[in-house]
Amino acid sequence: MPIRKLCMTAAVFFLAASPALLLAEANAAASQPADTVLLDAMKKELHRAMTTLGKTGSDAANPAMTPYFMSYDVADAWTTSITAQYGAVLNSEQGHSRDVDVQVRIGDPKLDNTHGTHRSSAINSVTLPLADDIPAIEHTLWWATNRGYGNALATYLTVKTETQVRAKEEDTSPDFSIAPPVTSIEPAVKPATVDRKLWEEKLSRLSGIFKQYPHVFSSSISMSVQDETDYLVSSEGSVVTTPYPLTRLIIFCSTRADDGMDLYREETFEARTPDGLPDDATITATINRLARELEALRVAPVTQPFNGPAILSGRAAAVFFHEVLGHRLEGQRQRGDEEGQTFTKDLGKQILPPFLSVSDNPTLASFNGIALSGHYSHDDEGQPARDVDLIQNGVLKTFLMSRQPIASFADSNGHGRAQTGYMPTGRQGNLIVSSTNQVPDAKLRQMLIDEAKKQGKPYGLFFEDISSGFAVTTRRSPQAYSVVPLMVYRVYVDGRPDELVRGVSIVGTPLASLNRIVVTGDKQDVFNGDCGAESGSIPVSAIAPAMLVSEMETQKQAQGTAKPPILPPPAADNSTGKESAK
Repeated sequence: MPIRKLCMTAAVFFLAASPALLLAEANAAASQPADTVLLDAMKKELHRAMTTLGKTGSDAANPAMTPYFMSYDVADAWTTSITAQYGAVLNSEQGHSRDVDVQVRIGDPKLDNTHGTHRSSAINSVTLPLADDIPAIEHTLWWATNRGYGNALATYLTVKTETQVRAKEEDTSPDFSIAPPVTSIEPAVKPATVDRKLWEEKLSRLSGIFKQYPHVFSSSISMSVQDETDYLVSSEGSVVTTPYPLTRLIIFCSTRADDGMDLYREETFEARTPDGLPDDATITATINRLARELEALRVAPVTQPFNGPAILSGRAAAVFFHEVLGHRLEGQRQRGDEEGQTFTKDLGKQILPPFLSVSDNPTLASFNGIALSGHYSHDDEGQPARDVDLIQNGVLKTFLMSRQPIASFADSNGHGRAQTGYMPTGRQGNLIVSSTNQVPDAKLRQMLIDEAKKQGKPYGLFFEDISSGFAVTTRRSPQAYSVVPLMVYRVYVDGRPDELVRGVSIVGTPLASLNRIVVTGDKQDVFNGDCGAESGSIPVSAIAPAMLVSEMETQKQAQGTAKPPILPPPAADNSTGKESAK
């Protein structure tokens, strides 16, 4: 009852504005730029909430009922999405969305409602009106704030009880770090002018190429343009606007082997605008390459479990480091009773070979002409992005920090990131692996063969491309990882041609795997993608050179039992829709 009463009291107060005042505000908004209207509404409502919540009604004398921190974070996004398959448009959509994360913290920075397993209690997300209408925006913020305040207050009371009955925690760091206010007003990104008819025709034509490959059972080409601007205001006085333009072209194709194993290939191109995407010739060549690789995979032999030397290409090594190392260097994983804390006690110690260094630099927009997904100027807590040297010459120096402190580090280093609707945590941006022990690719291959001979192995493995993976970081499970390669070759020591194999999964534990890196190639490659974790799905990049590993363990992937299609596909040149005699 007390929580309900507080919320109702605040609601009555918030509705006290007169109709004449609301009309005047709406008329004034009509002559303001859209981003100014939005920011003004956010700042005004945030100030009113901070000066009112917990300070009226019967509980006004209780400081524990007053938020000590609040923020509004609005994601204003314009999107265009077009997908084609088999030579025709599958969907073509345009949209505009506005969502706000209302963050409410009750208590104090040392102990608040986000403590322990209750971190998500501070976030309440709702959809904002698309119109630049101050009264409508303010009313929506008011309602979301009241709901978030009630949830935060109830959770804070639970946290207070839990701290009285539970054993002392290993890491007694505060729940929130105090930071000076940040003001950074970057121009809002302008929605790209997308010629949908042009792109529909282009994607239709390009997607039709796959019809020439009868064993490519499913395929598509998608183009998405998302022009998003984030607006953040906080009770500390921060006002930050950050543009996020991102255009992607994704080519996907899949097949099924006779033994039921499903296989796929995928390629993603990224740019800031549609004009930055590759030309038709490059896309056509990529489609043909993926289709040929897929047809070769379909008839390739299934691999057997293996433990021996291997080369990871630059792209494969980038994914490997993201999964095996990067997640374990995220700050929040160094505290909490459930976290495995693989490297928590290793600050100042060597955890990689001394010729390797690792940094995370989200301020980098591109690398060798390739746009990086993990680029941003300010993180999702409004903190400036920073280039962070995580590991220098093999020695661990720091972690990726949000505003959630840990025992060794109290402050954010600009890596608090989250998908809309989630609480920010320390996350990767542009993870960059560099090496001082480099050799050309040809020598790297010969070193693989020499290492396989030394170990008495008939071959070593070359991992050309890796799609994804996962890392287990909780202490209730083994501290292991698994990554799924797409293109894997056996490199024979007796001079036989390399042999493509399928069904491979790389497994292992991080401490052992990372210290078996012998040498690297002399050029770095880029992997762009999305990473999902407890703070949602965010765009990331990883950059690394190819690497020779003295020992890598693989196992068989799970395999399906369904047969390939019984009925053959229509002929590629069948314009009447009739079945081909073939």
